[in-house]
Amino acid sequence: MCYYNGQKVTRAEYIRLKELEKELANYDFLNTDLEIGFEYKTTAVLKPIPGKNDFEIVQMEWGLIPHYIHSREDLEKLRKGGVDPDTGKFKPPILTLNAIGEELLDKVSYKQAAKQRRCIVLSSGFYEWRHIFPISKKTGKPLKTAVKIPHYISIKDKEYFFMAGIWSPFTDKKTGEYVESVSIVTTKANSLMEKVHNVKKRMPTILPEDLAYRWMFDGLSDDEITELATYQFPAEEMYAHTVQKGFIGSLNPTEKFVYEEYPELVY
Repeated sequence: MCYYNGQKVTRAEYIRLKELEKELANYDFLNTDLEIGFEYKTTAVLKPIPGKNDFEIVQMEWGLIPHYIHSREDLEKLRKGGVDPDTGKFKPPILTLNAIGEELLDKVSYKQAAKQRRCIVLSSGFYEWRHIFPISKKTGKPLKTAVKIPHYISIKDKEYFFMAGIWSPFTDKKTGEYVESVSIVTTKANSLMEKVHNVKKRMPTILPEDLAYRWMFDGLSDDEITELATYQFPAEEMYAHTVQKGFIGSLNPTEKFVYEEYPELVY
């Protein structure tokens, strides 16, 4: 899956992306190497302008808010879980940071957004963990508990790239607050990401520019939506390296860190 993302581009690349210098006033929100999905803060999204083959760059809350949620209080319960007053049992949290591409049109929470509110989440690189099961010195067999090695994944020779997303509007019925929220679409891992994200074997749906355009602007059939939502970006165009386990608190989270006790990923 994808719960940690970066959005950092140079001013020159940002101008080329939007082709409007006036947008530089909002540049500060595109200046981070690490966004943590579980904090449910805003992320930069390319949102199509209705009736035009153009987009605006906006900030949306990462974690799509389902249509049946009516207040922040309800949303808090959804995201954190809690005891069900009717059954007395704990209800686990429901995560909407990612939307499974193969299931977009099967899930009530995602179907309408997939059909009508497709967008692009801008990325300069994302983070994922590789699970390594060390060999026990006593038994000679792999240990049951994995060592999790974080990796930073980016696209070769690209300062930014496009991840398929779906968005939804939300109005708090109690306070009147209005926000727009987004989920990053995910797909089956390619040959590189199978080695990095080697347990769940998923990856964000990364789209080249022509397909990103189609995703945002074309009137797509259900089959076309699923086809693009499950697109596998070529592994040979991607790059991955290990970062330190404490990268979340690091001043330079993307910096390569070599683990001498564990072999480097070969791909």
